[in-house]
Amino acid sequence: MEKSKILIAYGTRYGATASTIEEISKVLQGEGFEVKVANLKEEKVKDISKFELIIIGSGMRMEMWTSQAKAFLKKFSNELKKKKVALFVSSGGRALMEHKGESDEIIRINKKYLEDKATKYELNPISMTMFGGIWDFNQISKIYRKFIEAEKENFIAAGFKETEPGVYDTRNWDEIRKWANELARMI
Repeated sequence: MEKSKILIAYGTRYGATASTIEEISKVLQGEGFEVKVANLKEEKVKDISKFELIIIGSGMRMEMWTSQAKAFLKKFSNELKKKKVALFVSSGGRALMEHKGESDEIIRINKKYLEDKATKYELNPISMTMFGGIWDFNQISKIYRKFIEAEKENFIAAGFKETEPGVYDTRNWDEIRKWANELARMI
């Protein structure tokens, strides 16, 4: 019997979404699926017809999806309506919102950047979620760095440590693996 095929198409800014995708792919392959990963900045996807599930992921910055992930949704909107689809975003801010008890803000962001995105393209995703992300102060523009510099103290207070100088990883790997396992059961 042929393995079900999954496409994971994503856009990333600082690499959090890329390494999150690697983990999701590893879990799904371990469950027996054939997984194709496409970094939309480097690869133009031409056809999605052979895939049973399409996972679309995007890094978030200043509450915006990457242009590549948005373009993918637009390009394949008609085909995606007929497919099983899952959406996720990587947001470094999620962990800070959780630490500060800003559950209303998390709900707002989930609605705006997952539910409303699905509605815009008339999708009916089998799953949508927001994971943590990476804050890389080495790659952030000087203007943006000034804006978020004050948050560094909150990273420490929330228990996040630098994974390398100037880089804070706010992802929960168990949560990512659990989501991938749940997707495997939905196919």
